Amino acid sequence: MAQSIPDFNDTAVAFKHLTHYELRRAYWLFKVIGKPIVVAMGPVMTDIAIKLHLPIQSLIKSTVFAHFCGGETIKESLKRVDELAEFHVGTILDFAREGEGKESDFDAVETEIIRTIEEAAQHGSIPFAVFKPSGIGSIELLTKVETGTGLTPFEEAAFQRVHKRFENICSYAANKNVRIMVDAEESWFQNTVDALAKDMMQKYNKQRAIVFNTIQMYRHDRLAFLKEAFAAAEQGHYFLGVKLVRGAYMEKENRRAVQLGTRSPIYASKELTDNAYDDALTFCMDHVDRIAVCAGTHNEKSVKHLAGLMQKQNFEPHDSRIHFAQLLGMSDNLSFNLAAKDYNVAKYVPYGTVNELLPYLTRRAQENSSVLGQTSRELNLLSTEVRRRGLKR
Repeated sequence: MAQSIPDFNDTAVAFKHLTHYELRRAYWLFKVIGKPIVVAMGPVMTDIAIKLHLPIQSLIKSTVFAHFCGGETIKESLKRVDELAEFHVGTILDFAREGEGKESDFDAVETEIIRTIEEAAQHGSIPFAVFKPSGIGSIELLTKVETGTGLTPFEEAAFQRVHKRFENICSYAANKNVRIMVDAEESWFQNTVDALAKDMMQKYNKQRAIVFNTIQMYRHDRLAFLKEAFAAAEQGHYFLGVKLVRGAYMEKENRRAVQLGTRSPIYASKELTDNAYDDALTFCMDHVDRIAVCAGTHNEKSVKHLAGLMQKQNFEPHDSRIHFAQLLGMSDNLSFNLAAKDYNVAKYVPYGTVNELLPYLTRRAQENSSVLGQTSRELNLLSTEVRRRGLKR
């Protein structure tokens, strides 16, 4: 019998995993993130400090890095894996470094992703592995494949290597019985990624969903794409694995559309995106006999929507086909309260050197400041817990 929907205002559960010091640090971090000028100038000032060889990296590592990242290596991150597991929260190890354009870089990323799959195979608390296609192949090449213009023999060989890396990762995951997520990319080469992901699902999702494609629901064509992907899976007799997110490249997508004089692929309002996201969740739950879904969201309304669907349809909270996921250091009120009620939930735990993770950390700050109410919501919850514990702010 499905359990009740968790109380996401229960800060005692949400922050039980944080020490007093960690709680205070999180409180002050979100206070800082809430200041637009800091978010705007921070990356610039950090870049200048690094170029001047000022001791900024140690400060970053002990503050924002420590809150949002697992460590510099898999080994360092395993401590965080164990800490989260104590509260029944899983981990998705997310290698932060992307390929830098050289074949050796792409090969190195593939090797590291294989290592994360190996760790997932050995740890029951790591339910998924994940990789970003642009980490194993150049964006320029993937974009040219998308446009359908003819590739040179050199480019054709390069794309075959991308395909081979893609398959090596997915086949290794299948052999280890580890679910693998394919991250989403910008719209101008997403079709290429979708085709590769579909090819892998046809091969490795015969018994259950092993390969998961990511669908960015802020795109106005993605609900239709989800339905088409389901129809293809049904016709091809394989299982569809999907991770649903809202999207990560809104400003870039809108800016490019203006430059090209074309319609933006992004919905005109957040409300339309939210509706599409929840409609996608409903569709997945209506077809969960063939679809496995991971709801990657920090939106409380969407989390309640999925939990409500599970309750209404009498699904057990820990049904293996349904997962929730949030980023490390964000929306702990969702993650830990879901886990306390036995729902499947995991944190994305990025790892890499401080320099490699700076772009990621910058995006987190910008995301929190730009999403309406996100920073204030986090700060209010942290403030409530600080008061509950009787700590000084």
